[in-house]
Order: sequence, then structure tokens, then C-alpha cells
Amino acid sequence: MQVRNSSSQFGVVSIIVHWLVALAVFGLFGLGYYMVGLSYYDEWYRQAPDIHRSIGILLFIVVLFRVVWRLANPVPRPLPSHTRWEVISAHLAHGLLYILLFVAMVSGYLISTADGSSISVFNWFEVPSVTGQVKGMEDVAGDVHYWSTWAIVVLAGVHALAAIKHHIMDKDNTLRRMLGVGH
Repeated sequence: MQVRNSSSQFGVVSIIVHWLVALAVFGLFGLGYYMVGLSYYDEWYRQAPDIHRSIGILLFIVVLFRVVWRLANPVPRPLPSHTRWEVISAHLAHGLLYILLFVAMVSGYLISTADGSSISVFNWFEVPSVTGQVKGMEDVAGDVHYWSTWAIVVLAGVHALAAIKHHIMDKDNTLRRMLGVGH
């Protein structure tokens, strides 16, 4: 399998990063959903947010890499069987997913750093606050984070359903190209 994308197939880097981001997004969403129900006395009350923030910062780095990689490695051409509306909606969905990912990650960062503190990423390195203390920022950022993450999960679900539709109903190679199998 080739490293870079070709006109007909995704390369191994794009495939691995795509599935890594998908796994991280759904894992973070599940962890975030779990965290909001924790009480102060729960053993995960402090540990779960630390894990969530650390993975979120690492995801930010991976998504930045993904954007750069995508600019340097254009995606394969649409399949000839794809209609114009499918191609346009796929481009819009991908663009919106990128925007929502950055909105969710930046708002999550702002929630955590609104008091001026930094974020420790698995005790490997610290990401400092760029805003200092901003009263009420965590509330606004929290609302943005909540709605953007729900939007990501819904849109990613639609994205997955579209890939399954192409695979099962259209019997084309849309899904196979992102799995790295077949042409």
C-alpha cells in the first residue's frame, strides 16, 4: 500500500489518521458523556477529565497534521458513479467536520484554562493558558463545547451511514478506499 494518496486510493497515512481521529472523537465523546455524571467522591472525578484533556490536546495535534497532510496529498477523485449532489455534500460534510473538530477542541481548551491554569498532557508536557483568568469563559466555552461535540457525533454518524450506503446499496468502492482494500 502506498504512503501518499493517489488519484484513486487513499494512502496508508490518510487511512490511519482518519481512523485514529474517528476512534479518538468517539472515545472522547463517550468519556465526556460519562464524566458529567460523576460525583465529587467518585474515584474517576479527577482522573477522567485529565485523560479527556490530554487526549483532546493530542487529537488537536493529529488533526492539525491531518489538515497539512490533506493539503499536501489531495484526496482521490470521486468515483464516476457519484452524483454531483453526493460530491458536493461530501465536501461540505468534511469541511464542517473539520470546523466542528477545531471548535470543540478550542472550546475544550478554553474551559480548562479559563482560570489561567495550564493543561498537563499525561505529565509529558504542559499547554499554558493563553487567556489568563477570564470570568465566565468556562460557561460560554462549555456551551460551545457541548453543542459542537453533539454536532460532530451526529455528522460523523451521517458520514458513516453514507459510507455504508455506498458499500451496501451502491456497491461501489467508497468505503473500501478508506479501508485500504480493493480498487
